[in-house]
Amino acid sequence: MAAKHKIKNLAERKYQKVYTSDPLATVSPETREKIGQLENYLMKHCLWQFNSRGWDRRKQNAGILGQTAQLLCDEEVNITSPLDKCYWVDAVMLNRAYRELFPWITEMPKEDVKALMRLLNARLDWTLIDGSLNLELTVVNY
Repeated sequence: MAAKHKIKNLAERKYQKVYTSDPLATVSPETREKIGQLENYLMKHCLWQFNSRGWDRRKQNAGILGQTAQLLCDEEVNITSPLDKCYWVDAVMLNRAYRELFPWITEMPKEDVKALMRLLNARLDWTLIDGSLNLELTVVNY
């Protein structure tokens, strides 16, 4: 569920909460299981999601998972900036791991893969940013 929060001044926070509750709360048990597998791999093998600033975490999640979805769907990834290149490297590695460890993902229709990756992105944003108790994520001077 998206939060409705107005910034009173820029010193209050560099980003706004997007989620006020777990985005997987209403999904099917099958989808929750698949997201859980993908999320578990990320938590054990990828360090990029632990940036010290919430807004950087959100940007990285969207960049890397978005490109991973494109690669999983055999789409061309548009790399226009050095940051895109950085995301692309992580996306390539994640694509390889997901294909190898979770062969069911290659059998899904492309639109379902994209929807699953959007849910994974939402879950990570909730777990690592909006639902986190780590107050350092909102420190203005970072």
